Amino acid sequence: MDKTPIWVVKIGSSLLTDLDSGLNLAAIKSWVGQIKALMENNVSVVLVSSGAVSAGMATLNWDSRPQQLHQKQAAAAVGQVKLVEVYENLFRENGLHTALVLLTETDFADRVRYLNSRSTLRTLLELGVVPVINENDTIVNDEIRLGDNDTLAALVCNLLEANKLILLTDQDGLYTANPREVTDAELIANAKAGDKLLLDYSGSSGELGSGGMVTKVNAAEKAARSGTETVICNGLTENILIRLWQGEAIGTLLEPVGEPVAARKRWLANRLKVTGSVTLDDGAVKSLLEKGTSLLPVGVIDVSGKFERGDLVVCLNTANQEIARGLVNYNSINTQKIIRQPSHKIKSILGFEDEPELIHRDNMVLTQD
Repeated sequence: MDKTPIWVVKIGSSLLTDLDSGLNLAAIKSWVGQIKALMENNVSVVLVSSGAVSAGMATLNWDSRPQQLHQKQAAAAVGQVKLVEVYENLFRENGLHTALVLLTETDFADRVRYLNSRSTLRTLLELGVVPVINENDTIVNDEIRLGDNDTLAALVCNLLEANKLILLTDQDGLYTANPREVTDAELIANAKAGDKLLLDYSGSSGELGSGGMVTKVNAAEKAARSGTETVICNGLTENILIRLWQGEAIGTLLEPVGEPVAARKRWLANRLKVTGSVTLDDGAVKSLLEKGTSLLPVGVIDVSGKFERGDLVVCLNTANQEIARGLVNYNSINTQKIIRQPSHKIKSILGFEDEPELIHRDNMVLTQD
């Protein structure tokens, strides 16, 4: 059975708010209704919402975006309350629940927090809840954002292996030049994510936004690591999300170049430092190499090194040759306790069970054919 497709929908500040009236309630109500329709058609939706700072600016009657960190954080704290209230009320009117998830760069850099974030988001989607994600703007101490919410949305795509990243903006897509300045600028309907030529077509952000087309192009490249395709389009186009679901070609489609699984596993293999190893019996080695299975505790005969849940460990055969590496679901102490044991005994041995696998195949890359 095919797994439920996941769409990550990011809505920019320029669509959500303006300096005169605050949140654009009519537009938000439309997107909420469209998200409900997607979910009724078996599409799981994660909403990455900008707008906290600019919503706070409107509430505080500020007429320009603050430059100092503490002012941005104050505006975000005020505006986040408004956003949460609006989303929860509108989704509830549609018979849906929301969950506010505030993330920081550390949640993606730290492997334990990465796995915890992924598990939480997957659970929310399984429950039919709409996660509303934003940067935890009120606590970051280096910058107000992880980079921008386009980047945040792309990292969420990597986290969940999303099928689509929809970047809703106030333009119809990516053009060969700024259509507001060049009358004969042409819309780029289709391109490959990561094509450096696309950066030449990108401009700067607007007064309310923090991104612009540059961040969207870069986000598409990041999302492509997990095989996610990106659509940059005008969020005010009537029924934009429904029409995209129906297959209509709208905006700019940026397609990943590589095979989805391979792209994600290359990222896992290249980005993480090995902290330990596990030695497998011959049966487990055969299952990994020939069947592409997950690694279960019963197939492990030895543990070496000190590692935590979410760290990268090497999988060795009995000749001490590396055959794979992946993100482990249990720390080294607990792994030692459950090796050579069937998965159904994990809870009785440890008193809890995070995952039935020691390393899930989605978090593993084979290093020996």
